[in-house]
Amino acid sequence: MRYFLVVIIAFFLFGCGEDTPVKQKMVVEGFAQGTTYNISYISTDGINHQRAIDSMLIEIDNSLSTYQKRSIISKFNQADSIYEVDQMFIDVFRISKEVHESSEGAFDPTVAPIVNAWGFGFENLHSTDSAIIDSLFQFVDFDKITLDNDKVMKASKGMMLDFNAVAQGYSVDVLADLLESRGVENYLVEVGGELKAKGLNINDTLWRIGIDRPLPDLAEREIEAIVNLDNKALATSGNYRKFYEKDGLKYSHTINPKTGYPVQHGLLSATVVADNCGVADAYATVFMVVGLEKSKEILNKRIGLEGLLIYSNENGDLQTFITDGLSDYIELNPEKK
Repeated sequence: MRYFLVVIIAFFLFGCGEDTPVKQKMVVEGFAQGTTYNISYISTDGINHQRAIDSMLIEIDNSLSTYQKRSIISKFNQADSIYEVDQMFIDVFRISKEVHESSEGAFDPTVAPIVNAWGFGFENLHSTDSAIIDSLFQFVDFDKITLDNDKVMKASKGMMLDFNAVAQGYSVDVLADLLESRGVENYLVEVGGELKAKGLNINDTLWRIGIDRPLPDLAEREIEAIVNLDNKALATSGNYRKFYEKDGLKYSHTINPKTGYPVQHGLLSATVVADNCGVADAYATVFMVVGLEKSKEILNKRIGLEGLLIYSNENGDLQTFITDGLSDYIELNPEKK
């Protein structure tokens, strides 16, 4: 009887051991969209999803990349007036329209010809003056591009779209949806610095994201803040790295679509936290266009948006503005503690 009982107990213990899934951290990395991607997820089956991830990134590029001559957006840009598009294009178009309207035109993907003229776009001209900028303004007006079912129409042939200020964030959302469709419940998806997190990391804590100190001349990366992402997306935009100097003047890569000229203000970096990374990406760009005070107004009005704004004061010192909803999830100057 005792032997039989021992066998039953042993069977029970080994059976439980075999049925208990082993939790492990999986990391998938690579290059896409002219940048890198890094995806971490917690797995109990050990399946590597890289092949599906890379296939999805190719599909996104075939729709939205202005650097792919045969992509849907490139063909639309070359079309006379109307072009049939896919669901990815439609998704990004709708996000862009919503942010364009709510920002009173500060977000405008039709500014592409002027961005190119300043040397920051997909057809860099590296030569511009006020006459060129004025001549290109006839092609800048997102209200003149409309969507009807799966067809996009533009008012004149010279109009172009560039979704680079929203496409990477959208890519993050698409990859997150892909992981969830495959049963992944805890993950961190990052493409070109835009991120989305769900659940917990391998240590059963929230995913922690470092925000760079926005200074151009640092020898090494310094962290200004750490954000603990609680089932949210995060995107950061800044002017402290992408710029060029000409005739003693420094030109930011952020172009104001209302003036046609690079922005000049004290806002150095804008980090936006939202449910949707495409939306967060677009608003981070908006904030770099409109500057500090207008960004605060938008954050105070828009439900579902939280933000960290890093700016320089009149003495050149770094200052921060944090929305109330983000304050419990952020650590400032962690390296100085």
